Amino acid sequence: MTVPDGRSFIEEGEPAHDFFVVTGGRVKLFTLLPDGRRQITGFAEGGDFLGLAASTSYAFGAEALGTAVLCRFPHASMQRLTSRFPNLEHRLRQEASRELTLMQARMTLLGRKTARERLATFLMERARQLSAPVPEPHAPIELDLPMPRTDIADYLGLTIETVSRVLSAFKREGLISIRGITHITIMQPDRIAAIAEGLE
Repeated sequence: MTVPDGRSFIEEGEPAHDFFVVTGGRVKLFTLLPDGRRQITGFAEGGDFLGLAASTSYAFGAEALGTAVLCRFPHASMQRLTSRFPNLEHRLRQEASRELTLMQARMTLLGRKTARERLATFLMERARQLSAPVPEPHAPIELDLPMPRTDIADYLGLTIETVSRVLSAFKREGLISIRGITHITIMQPDRIAAIAEGLE
């Protein structure tokens, strides 16, 4: 299925009949707060599974960031799929383990880290998620960030002003360069990684 930019394809609280695999494009995940605001909880790329852990209803919503291409599988056919594709069961276990690890990391991100550490963590997460090629240990990393600054702020539990201020500080310090709205180059990945870990 092809989902146009800004279109939701998973609605929080709706019956969880299917799970999805992102095969192209990007997706943002969110939950709704009681006052109607949205909290961004993650960003999915090609190869990511969505809705695997759902029992009876979806615990999050999902919306395309740009055009997204997805494969949709009914939960009811899971056993048939794993019987037909034995490697799929192992892959699903790996994905469930990855989701748990990401959830634990996110709790640390929101509960303990400073604004600088949160943004540095986000940049390194994106670098790992995009599998950005790094020919040398300290070589610059090119990142395309299709999500608006407001989504980044929501994801990190910060205001958009704080995100802009920290990005500007990173730029002044020569840690990153910014081209246009969506492209960031991590000029000193070792230092950004150190900030993310609270070591600088």
